[in-house]
Amino acid sequence: MNTENRLAIKVQKVSKIYRLGTISTGTLSHDLNRWWHRIRGLEDPYQKIAETNIREKRGGSEYVWALKDIDFELEQGSTLGIIGKNGAGKSTLLKILSRVTSLTRGNIFINGRIASLLEVGTGFHPELTGRENIFLNGAILGMKKAEIRKKLDEIVAFSGVEKYVDTPVKRYSSGMRVRLAFAVAAHLEPEILIVDEVLAVGDAEFQKKAIGKMQDVSRNQGRTVLFVSHNMGAVKTLCQKGMILNNGFASPVFSAEEAVSRYLQETGEENPHSLFLLKDPEVKKNLMAFIESAELLDSENNQNFMSGGELVLKINYRSKGNYHGDLHLGVYDAFGTKISHLSASYATGNGIYFNKEGMIICRIPRLPLMPGNYSINLSLHLGGSPHHRVEKAFNFTVQSGDFYKNGKIPPPDQAKFLIDSLWETI
Repeated sequence: MNTENRLAIKVQKVSKIYRLGTISTGTLSHDLNRWWHRIRGLEDPYQKIAETNIREKRGGSEYVWALKDIDFELEQGSTLGIIGKNGAGKSTLLKILSRVTSLTRGNIFINGRIASLLEVGTGFHPELTGRENIFLNGAILGMKKAEIRKKLDEIVAFSGVEKYVDTPVKRYSSGMRVRLAFAVAAHLEPEILIVDEVLAVGDAEFQKKAIGKMQDVSRNQGRTVLFVSHNMGAVKTLCQKGMILNNGFASPVFSAEEAVSRYLQETGEENPHSLFLLKDPEVKKNLMAFIESAELLDSENNQNFMSGGELVLKINYRSKGNYHGDLHLGVYDAFGTKISHLSASYATGNGIYFNKEGMIICRIPRLPLMPGNYSINLSLHLGGSPHHRVEKAFNFTVQSGDFYKNGKIPPPDQAKFLIDSLWETI
C-alpha cells in the first residue's frame, strides 16, 4: 500500500509571514512588488526581511514569520497534540490546515474532509437556529440531507441544547455555542477533526465528554485528530503524539508524554502537578521537620483543574520528633500577586501534630478560581514560625468550569473569584 494513501496530513516547509498591524501587506505598492517578483520567478522580497516572531523582543522589521519551515506527517487515525506558549503559532497552523488562512510558502497534502473548531461559533450563522446550522455545516462538509437527518438526534443529545435547538444561535451563550459546534464537528463524520483551545469555554462535564468523544473518534472510528491545548493533562490523556511550537518553529513529532515533558522542562515547569520532591540531603539533615514530596490532583487523580471542580493537595512529610505545627499554602496568580492564603489552623483551629512521617491532605471541594495560570507556595510551620518553605511548589492551570451548576460562566474580565451566594425576592 502506498504510504501517501495512509497519510492524513503531510506538511512540507510550511511558512507564514504577517505584516505587523495590517491585513495582507497593507499597500498596493507592496502587493505589486510581490507580484512582479513572482512572475519573474524571484523570491518574495519581504521574506528576506521578515524576522522570527518573538513577542518579548521588539524587532527592526514590520514583517514576522508566524510559522517557519514546519514539517510533519500524520497518519490516519492518529491524534496529535500541538503545544506551546501564547503566540507560538499554534492557531495560525490550524487555520492554514483548515484553509481559513493562506500559507506564504510550502506544501500541504490532506487526505479527507476536515471539520474545524477554531473559535467559539466557527461556521455558525447567528441568525439561523441551532437545527438549521447543523444542516448548514453538514452541507459544507458535503453530506446529503438524509445523512445529516440520521445524525440530528445524536448531535442534539450530545450537545445538551435540546431546549434551544430551534432558537437562533445569536441568543446562545458561548458555552452553548461550543457544545453545539463540537457536537456537529465530531458527529458529521469528517476524516480529520481539528480542535483549538475553545473547549476551555465549556464546563468540566462537557470537556470530559468531549475528550472521550475525540478518543472514540480516533481509536474506534479511525479518524485523525489535531488538538491544541494549554492543558497538559488533556493532551496526555487524548493524544498519542505531540509537537511543540516555539516562536513559529516546530519540534519533531514525539510521543505525547515526551512532548509534554520537554515543553515543561523548556518553560521551567517540569512536572508541575507533582512537582515537589525534596532532593537536597542538607535540607533533610538540618531541619526538624520537612516536606519531602507533594502532589496536586483533581477528584479523579488527574491534573484537569476546573472552576468548581475538586482540587486535592497531598503532602508527605518527615519529622525527627513529635511536634505541633501547621501547614500554610499561598496561592498566586500569573503576575505573582498573592490572592489567597490557606492553613490547617485557619480551617480547623488546631493546626497539625507531626509524627515521624505522614501525609497531610488538603481538599478544596469547589475551586473558586477563574480560568488562568496559578502557583502555590508551601510552608511548614513549627512553634508558630516558618520552618521549611517551598517556593512555587506547583504551577497549574485552571480551566473554565460550571461553578454555579447552571451553565452560566462569568466572562474572564469580570471576575477573579467565583463566590457562592443566596438570592431571594421578598
